[in-house]
Formats: sequence, structure tokens, C-alpha cells
Amino acid sequence: MENDSSGQIRMMQGNQACAEGALAAGCRFFAGYPITPSSEIAEHLSVALPKLGGKFIQMEDEIAAMGAIIGASLAGMKSLTATSGPGFSLKQENIGYAGMAEVPCVVINVMRGGPSTGMPTLPAQMDVQQARWGSHGDRGVIVLVADSAQESYEQTIRAFNLAEKYMTPVILLLDEIVGHTTEKVIIPERSEYEIIDRKKPDLPPDKYLPYRETEDLIPVLATFGTGYKYNVTGLCHNETGFPTNDPAIIGAQIKRLTDKIIIHKKDIIRNRMVMLEDAEIAIFAYGSVARSARSALAKCREAGIKAGLFQPTVLWPFPEDDIREVAGRVKGFVVPEMNMGQMAREVERACRRDTPVHRLNRVDGQPITPGEIVDLIKGVV
Repeated sequence: MENDSSGQIRMMQGNQACAEGALAAGCRFFAGYPITPSSEIAEHLSVALPKLGGKFIQMEDEIAAMGAIIGASLAGMKSLTATSGPGFSLKQENIGYAGMAEVPCVVINVMRGGPSTGMPTLPAQMDVQQARWGSHGDRGVIVLVADSAQESYEQTIRAFNLAEKYMTPVILLLDEIVGHTTEKVIIPERSEYEIIDRKKPDLPPDKYLPYRETEDLIPVLATFGTGYKYNVTGLCHNETGFPTNDPAIIGAQIKRLTDKIIIHKKDIIRNRMVMLEDAEIAIFAYGSVARSARSALAKCREAGIKAGLFQPTVLWPFPEDDIREVAGRVKGFVVPEMNMGQMAREVERACRRDTPVHRLNRVDGQPITPGEIVDLIKGVV
């Protein structure tokens, strides 16, 4: 049975839109553990997946859920888990395992306040650096972010496409506001969006090497049960998949895990730029805060202030080249975010201290308002 919701206009939460986007992308396996404010994703898929021949399983904890989606992916299924702050922390070791073994899968983190149990029902953007560095070791990562229910649907599809294309776990960040806001979502016709599936081996089983060197640095992993045999491990390994202590092989492997993302960053990175052509001040905002930023932008323009918006839809790889280009044209950046300045540091690094970066931070569980952004801009222009 196929998902037949294409071409519809529906009212959905951001969380429900993520679930529908996953189904449209071909996800047929979900493993998770209930946690506010992400639980609606699991609830939606627990009903929808069995109707499509898929599998839903509630695991005993978030560690097991991450392990389950890795196993399902190795068996050839597009797989998903969803969580929030404390659960995201628990998933980190297995996210690193998927990164080392190069197993495609998608992790959705609907961010809430922390640290620890923090603020289960209130929004934050405190996990953006954890999404990049939460798992130990060096490797490239892909982290998307959504600002609405519509974008939650679209970014979930893109997360699966990027996971399958680059053979890596992909993280999609929402925040509680996006996850729980109910709004109109236009479900596109199937012909209007691309679906990417992982490559299949073009060699017979007796000549197959899962991690052999490829021109694009991306391995081709055969689906378990199709006659191809190979070893999967979190240890440093050679082209056969078996562990190695050879320094040359280890060094090349770890470098490739970063390079396979960096050399393709122009394909991965996408930004939304609004009124930046003549802007004197640029707002850098993402997630639900970008919605406040768009409203603030309109108010600034009405007041004769030439502001513009730089809204990343991909946080990692960080769009530093694009930031640097804009920095050369504006007098400064304003960075509002619901944390203590986690992405502001990245903007400052990209600007190389040549362009002032002004921070606006809230960590009290309350959203950043358009008025707060406007007041900051008026104070710096």
C-alpha cells in the first residue's frame, strides 16, 4: 500500500508533518521511546506505518531505539527515530556508530530546554552544538533545521535523501514551538519532489568490498540478506569492514568521514535570504526564531531600517562561506537564538572579527519576540 496523501492541504502539527514527510520519503521503520515534545511523531507513525507494510516498535530506551534503526537500515529499510534533549544525549554513542559504519538513518530532535530534564514542555535551541559534536570523534555531520510545519514535512524528506546519498546519519532539529504549532501544510504531488535511494553494489558478492575507495568518497553498502557478506563495526576498519591498526588506513578513513561531507557541502547547504541585497544589518535566525525575525524584518523596513534575513536551513556543515560573503556587505549581524549564543559563535568565526555580531539570547523557555529583535537592531544601527 502506498502513502496516498499527496496533493492534499491539511492542518498538522510540525511533529505530524515530520511523520508524514518520513512516509513520503519511503521510511518504513520507526523505533523510539516517548519523550516530550516529540512523542506525536511516534504516535502518528504507530498508526500509519503498519497500514503501509512498515514496522513501528517502542524500545526500552533511547539507546536501544538508535541501535534498532541502525539494524533496520542495514537490512535495507529507511529508518527513523525521534526524541528530545535527554533522549538525544542517550543516542549519541550509537549516532557515532552509525557515522563510523556509514549507515544511513534519520534522527529528529524536537528541542526543549536543558540541561538535564530541564524544561520538558518549553522551547529552546540548546542542542545545535550537541548535534554537531555530541558524539565523540572527528567526522562530518549533516544537521537540518525547520521553522514551520510545512518545512518540517519538506526537511524530513530531504533528511532521508541526504542520509541515503551520503551514507550517514542525518539529524533534523525542530524546537517545541515548531513541533507543536498546528498550521496549514501543502502536501505536494509525488512528482514534485525527489526521492533518493542508496546505491546498490555493481560487483558480484565475491568481488565486493563495502568500504572500497570511491571517487565521491561514499561507500556502497549492500543490503543484508541479498547475498553480500561483510563486517560492520564501530572500530576503525579497512575496505573489507574488518578492524585494523594500520595508521595509514586509519588516518585515511577518519579523514574521509569528514571529507565526504565537506567536498559536497555546496550540494548540502541551503540558505533562505530575504532582503539582503541592500541590507545594512543582517539577522541570522533559524527555527521558530526565524519566524519572529521575518516579522521584525518587516517592522524594520517600515521604520526605514535596511535589515535583511539570513536563514540557514542547514546548520551543519555551517554556511561560513555564505556568511562571509554577506558580512562583506553589511555593517553587522544580529543573532537571536534560544540559547546562550551557540550559533552566534559560528557567525563570529565566519566573520573573522571584521563584522560586529550582536547577540540576543533567551534561555527562560519563552520565545524571542519580533519586538525584542527590532529593539536590538535599533540599538546597534
